[in-house]
Amino acid sequence: MKNRKIIKYVIKDIARSRAVAVYFVLLLVASSVVVYSTGDTSRGTISLLNIVLLVVPLFTVIYSLIHVYNSHEMIETMLVFPVRRSKIFSAYYTGLSLTLSVCVILGLGIPFLVNGFTDIAFYLLYISVFLTLIFTAFAFLITSLVSDKTKGIGISLICWLYFAVIYDLLVVAFYIVFSDYPLETATIVFTMLNPVDLARIFILLKTDVAVLMGYTGAVLAKFFGTLSGIFLTASMMIIWFLIPYLTARMVFNKKDF
Repeated sequence: MKNRKIIKYVIKDIARSRAVAVYFVLLLVASSVVVYSTGDTSRGTISLLNIVLLVVPLFTVIYSLIHVYNSHEMIETMLVFPVRRSKIFSAYYTGLSLTLSVCVILGLGIPFLVNGFTDIAFYLLYISVFLTLIFTAFAFLITSLVSDKTKGIGISLICWLYFAVIYDLLVVAFYIVFSDYPLETATIVFTMLNPVDLARIFILLKTDVAVLMGYTGAVLAKFFGTLSGIFLTASMMIIWFLIPYLTARMVFNKKDF
């Protein structure tokens, strides 16, 4: 079984999913309402950002995880063919992440395309796709490590809750405790250690909202606004994708089905 056939099979299977159709419609409706109600692409992007940072990682990790668990028998069948496990894993991941990424691009992008596509809209799609790739990889990692579906879903929810909510609370607590010390470097480091925060800062610094962030915004803008800062941001997003992806593939290659 060739990789291309596996990818086509996964895409066709997901295309028939009602959950993905609902996901696409919700993104399309949310994007349309926000863009047309604000009448400003920049303001619309900022409003959509909060929705993207919560909904995209949550749906991606939960749906990907459930889909892989439900496809367990199909994956076992694929392993019968004379194809390396790493290629099966890569093809299955590609089919799933590609479909969800296209769903995000179309759902969020169509209203911007109709109303006026700008750089900030492109950046929003850019980080949305990256978050899709990252949290799909997390889902594959969880399914590779945990055989029980219920436990896997619980771990995925904890994973999403940590990156979306808990991490920010821990950072705020750190700032309160060490408020008397210079925290410029710590602010940059903390941003790098969370892909959701990294995506949020990346978008906000492309808008006028950065001015309202005070000294912290100035520090972040000074770093992330440079060419080296942009390169480092892209590199960190790639690393956040590679760590769970490569770890999941390694576990999958050694897993006893």
